[in-house]
Amino acid sequence: MSIANVGSTKTCFKCGKQQPRTEFYRHNAMSDGLLGKCKTCTKADATKHRADNIERVRAYDRLRGKNKDRIAASVEQKRRWRAEDSRRVSAHSAVARALRSGRLTKEPCSVCGSEQSLAHHENYDKPLDVVWYCQVHHKERHKQMAIDGIDT
Repeated sequence: MSIANVGSTKTCFKCGKQQPRTEFYRHNAMSDGLLGKCKTCTKADATKHRADNIERVRAYDRLRGKNKDRIAASVEQKRRWRAEDSRRVSAHSAVARALRSGRLTKEPCSVCGSEQSLAHHENYDKPLDVVWYCQVHHKERHKQMAIDGIDT
């Protein structure tokens, strides 16, 4: 049965909401070709599973990270990242050198105070002008910059 031949909505068995079929992941083993849970419920279940089994999931992630295909993909992604903007690479290297020499001191996250912080550049042309963010707030800042159309 083709996905296009079935109605335009589907009901999630988990939350009971009727939603457009685009809100369900494909699943070839299902009779209508779509998973029975909506994307929102599927993501919530995956997040809960990860939180409830974090040590086992991290061990699996470490093992999966040693896969030759994943290593090759990571190397390629890093190569593309470096090629995109040489200023970014230079700024990151300048921060690393300044930290090693003591000219720059790592600080806690400027939002939550977490000691696990990363240097964030608002402008790559000012390599030692950084704001310290934890991983979560660093990602949030980059998302906000993308929304605002800010180019470093």
